[in-house]
This record gives sequence, C-alpha cells and structure tokens, in this order.
Amino acid sequence: MKVLISDALAEVGEKILRDAGIEVDVNTGLAPEELKKIIGNYDGLVIRSATKVTASIIESADNLKIVGRAGIGLDNVDIPAASKRGIVVMNAPDGNAITAAEHAIAMMMSLTRNIPQATARLKEGGWDKKKFQGREVTGKTLGIIGIGRIGAIAADRAKGLRMKIMAFDPYMPQDVAEKMGIELVSLEELCKRADYFTVHVPLTKETANLISDAEFKLMKSEAMFIDCARGGVVDEEALYRALKDGEIRGAALDVFASEPTSLEGTPLLSLPNFICTPHLGASTSEAQVNVAVTICEQMADYLNNGTVANAVNVPSVSADVIAKVGPYADLAEKMGAIHMELAEGGIEEITIEFDGELAEMTTTPVTVAFLKGLFTPILKEAVNFVNAPMIAKERGIKVVEAKTSDSDVFTSLLTVKIKSEGGINEISGTVFGKKEPRLVRINSFRLEAEPAGPMLFVSNDDVPGVIGTLGVTLGTLGINISKMTVGQEVSGDSSRNVILLNTDQLLNKKQLAEIKGLDHITDARVLEV
Repeated sequence: MKVLISDALAEVGEKILRDAGIEVDVNTGLAPEELKKIIGNYDGLVIRSATKVTASIIESADNLKIVGRAGIGLDNVDIPAASKRGIVVMNAPDGNAITAAEHAIAMMMSLTRNIPQATARLKEGGWDKKKFQGREVTGKTLGIIGIGRIGAIAADRAKGLRMKIMAFDPYMPQDVAEKMGIELVSLEELCKRADYFTVHVPLTKETANLISDAEFKLMKSEAMFIDCARGGVVDEEALYRALKDGEIRGAALDVFASEPTSLEGTPLLSLPNFICTPHLGASTSEAQVNVAVTICEQMADYLNNGTVANAVNVPSVSADVIAKVGPYADLAEKMGAIHMELAEGGIEEITIEFDGELAEMTTTPVTVAFLKGLFTPILKEAVNFVNAPMIAKERGIKVVEAKTSDSDVFTSLLTVKIKSEGGINEISGTVFGKKEPRLVRINSFRLEAEPAGPMLFVSNDDVPGVIGTLGVTLGTLGINISKMTVGQEVSGDSSRNVILLNTDQLLNKKQLAEIKGLDHITDARVLEV
C-alpha cells in the first residue's frame, strides 16, 4: 500500500503510517496538474485544506481507495465524485474542537482589551493608555450562535470567566440547553440582549449571511462580534457598515468569505475597531498532532484491515451487509435531510419503522444513515456515519426502532416519524428494483417522487391554477423544473395538496419568499438531498 501526504502534516502522522507497513511519500505544494499526473500511483491521500481533490483529480486516481482530511472541513473534496469511484472519504471531526473554541475566547479577550491595537501603537512609539481603555467580561452576556460541540466548549470556557450564556440554535431542544446551563432564545432576542456574539455554525444555505444589517441594528452599541467558524455566515459588507457607523463597538474574524483575503478584498481590514487572524482557529501544535494521529490511524486501519471510521460517505459496516441494505441506507440518508428541513424547532424523538423484507435485514446501517442525513444540513462535515448516533444522544434525541414483516403495498417500506417542538412529521420511502429510491408518503400525502438533487416542497390549496402559476413563477426566476410530483391526501380530503419538484438549482431566500407569496400556497421549503 502506498500513501501520498500532499499537505503539511505533523510528523507523527507519517510515522503511524510507516509503522503500519505502508509506504509514504510526502510531496506538498503540488499544482493540480502535478497531482493529477502522480495520483494514480497511490492507494491513499492525506490532505489538509490546501489540496483540492476535484472530480478531475479523482478521475485520474485509478488506484485510490481513501482520502483522509486531517481536520474537519471537506469543502475541498468532491465527495460525490469520490463516492462514484468507490473512494472512502474520512475526516477528523473532533481533533480541533477545543482549539477552535479557545481561539474564539482569545479573540473576545483581545477585542475587549484592545490588545492588537495597543501593541501596534506601542511598537510605533506611542503610549496611549486612555485611548485603549477596555472593559471586563465578568457579568457580561455571551450570545452563542450554534451550540454544537465547539459552541458548547466555548460556553464552558466563558462560564469560567463568570459570563452569562445564552444561545440561538433552532435545532437544539430547550431541555438539553437548560441542562447545559444555557438560555435558548430566538436570534432576534439574542441580538437585543447579548454583549458579545460568537459564531459556531457551518456555512449552509440557512446560515449564509445569517448575521446582516437587520441583526446588527438590533445589537447594543457596545456589542462585540466574533466569528471563528466559517466565512460567509456574517455578511462582511453589513459588518463593515455596522462598525463604521458605530452600530456595534468592535468585531473579530478568523474566517472570511473569500480566503486568503487582503485590504483590497476586505475593507474591514481598514477599520480601527476590527481585529483579525488568518484562519488560525485550528492552528495549535496540539490540534495539529491530534488530527494527524486520528486520520493516519484511521487510514492505516482501513488500508490494512478494511475498517471504516469517521467516513462521510460510507457506513461503518461490512461489504456483504452494505450489498443488501445499501440502497435503503442511501434512501434513509436522503429522508433524514428532508426531515430536518421540515422539522420545526428542536427534535425530541425519532421512530424508525422497517416493514416487509427490510425488517429481516441488518438495519443498523439504515438508522445510522438516517441520522447522518438528518444532521448534515445543519452540521455539514462535522457529522459522519460514526458520530451521528452520538450527536443524537448529546442532543437528547430519543431514537426508537420498530420492525414488522408485514407491508401491505410494498415489498419493503421504510417509515420515519419525527417529533419536534413544532409537531410530528412522517415520511415513508422504498426502493424500486435494486437502486431506485422513492418517497411514497410525506405526512398525510401519498406520492411517488425521486429524492434527488435540489428540490422544492410546496403545500397548497387544491384549486385550479396553482401549478400553472408556480411553473410560470419559477420560469421567471430562471429555475428549471426537471420533475414534478403532486401528492394526494390519504384521507381523501381534496382541499389540500402538496407539490414536490426536482429543480436544476437551489432556490435562494429571495426566490423562496416569492414562491411563498403566491396565492393559495400555504408553505414552501427548499430541500437539498
């Protein structure tokens, strides 16, 4: 077996691979064409953030079996292309959680006490004590946007500073947050009440520009904003206006919408009340060792023993089991993503029902795949087939499995009911032939729809003209409809309908709002599966 390390990695990682009997080449800084020429010689590839594993690279990787990311983010890997070639993609989601949280706290303290500005001025020969007067964080309120693993660590560290903690996380159950000693509030209330804000969410279609002009206008004039999570969650132009106009007192960013950045690309760098670092959230010696050890141990175990751990595209089970339940695991993952889009508030309980022949199979991979699909829209690369059940447990979500050998209509049927703070949603699906997943029921509506790509789920009054108006509006918006399914009420009630459309691109927030504003449309949701 032969592995290429194409990005800078702690030496301990290379040693782990060699000790496992694997041949290792370290060749960093390769241009894409250079990597493309040699990648066919390797069974494994270890990367960090610099190497871009594109579809073109994967196409040339004739022998590649695994890609390992020493860290969490996988936006530099074409995961669908890797999956099509049967290449396992792994990451190390927990190796830098403490480091990232501590960096946010460090940025908060530096911002509060004007440390970077005072340092620069003193080095210039100035001694401006009054100009750089700071304040205490004790007794102040820290508002955390996203209380997953990193957000929870940041909360714990802030408690040690005697700060009050509140958070906005629409996917976290209220009782779980209370057990953590965190007050769960709406984003609007968080903006009004907090003295400091720290972001700990991935970049998704829901979180893109989550903090913009409206949110900054709600904040206190003395508020300070920190983002060490992902660029693009905060609208940088809106942040610039808020700092320049005095709507908030200061801000600190470790991440930017476009990286690397410069004064020409980011006017924020010109402001005296703004401090920044060049994406250093995971850059500690401890974190670098942790992720190197984790990913190289995982890769060695896979290459030598076939054991899968922390994979984002392959369940951790044997090949013969996957051959039987794999299509249902794929279906379950897609159903999970749809369920998260439909759920209102924190999820409390999940009931997974296996009917027909499916009930006789090993169903654990199906359950795990559903949980991964459920959390992927909100956690992105932080969730995989290994840690998805743990995340459900940490969030206080009860998962129940039920099996019956009877299925009235389908040979096998998978049904998942989710109870959330906003009510109960139910989705059923099956697999036609060997590999054709279909949704056959959403709540009280029967349908037959392929869960694939960008989708639009519309609830509407069953009156003439709705479908036509919807189609014309989408056409005007430049959205092409590839498939459309109309769902009928199981009870026979003809007053309501649902329409499920496969589209060639995701609708943005403005486009979705226009659809929701159409006559006789009661709701519309964008689904990404």
